[in-house]
Amino acid sequence: MKYTNIQISADSSAEDIAHFALAIHELLGLPVTMRSLNKKGVRIEKGKILDNNYSGPVLETVLKENKTLRTIPTSGKYAGIPVIVVPIRNKEGYGIAAIGVVDVVGTVDLGFIFGDYPEVVKQVQECVRARVTVP
Repeated sequence: MKYTNIQISADSSAEDIAHFALAIHELLGLPVTMRSLNKKGVRIEKGKILDNNYSGPVLETVLKENKTLRTIPTSGKYAGIPVIVVPIRNKEGYGIAAIGVVDVVGTVDLGFIFGDYPEVVKQVQECVRARVTVP
């Protein structure tokens, strides 16, 4: 059996990053988007690559600012849905790719689920409020 490397660079194509994005999708069971700095990437839902020429406004912002962003996009495929997008950095710390998932904590009605545990709801909501930025 011959093993090959998976390498992610600023010039990785959708085909280059698809296997990595699919692994994250399988791990979390959530929609995943990913692109490199210089090329569009993939959008994955329900175990399938739905778009192999994908970019979204939050992916682009994360690549530009080189920092994690938890937000609710106002445009794109996930408009109105909380997302978390993180940069993938090289050895020097430069963002060369970005990967994002739907923020399930931001989409769950915590009051309903933990209605009998008000202190848990309060702690989680404070955590979420501290991390989410709205454009």
